[in-house]
Amino acid sequence: MELGRLEYLQALVTEFQATDSPDAKEQVLANLANFAYDPRNYGHLRQLQVLDLFLDALTEDSEALVEFAIGGLCNLCLDKTNKDYILEANGVEPVINCLSSSNEETVMSAVTTLMYLTTTQSRQQTTALPVVECMLRFSLSASRRLSNLATVFLEDYCTPLQVEEARNLSKHTAVGIPLPKD
Repeated sequence: MELGRLEYLQALVTEFQATDSPDAKEQVLANLANFAYDPRNYGHLRQLQVLDLFLDALTEDSEALVEFAIGGLCNLCLDKTNKDYILEANGVEPVINCLSSSNEETVMSAVTTLMYLTTTQSRQQTTALPVVECMLRFSLSASRRLSNLATVFLEDYCTPLQVEEARNLSKHTAVGIPLPKD
């Protein structure tokens, strides 16, 4: 069965690379993201360079491809080997770029991925000032899911000083949404 699993994943990767159909690409990437849920597939997905495929897809014009790619990375980065690979491949920046998506699922996966990618070494990048500012805005979102996730990020991954610095900066800029008056 293990060999069958690898062959099936290989067929998906080959189809993704060979097809010109945007719908087929989306379907295949969605399937690969779903396979990324199962730790039994991690080794195969690494061997087939699916992490690179997901990282590359983060810069696609298709909202759906980006959503499935960040979802797949979010699933894969629970594994230490995958997390290290993503960090070494400079994967934090493209994940941060997903925070500006208009697709809430993409944003939710990006925030969660940043949480999973945060290590002692990567914390400076995953909790950089623009990210903290973004989380402050998300914490005020009408979407309960997004506001709760952003609040967890601010409380568990950022220092009070970082949050204060971002709050002060937000008061003096016209970027994003205006903060409500207290």
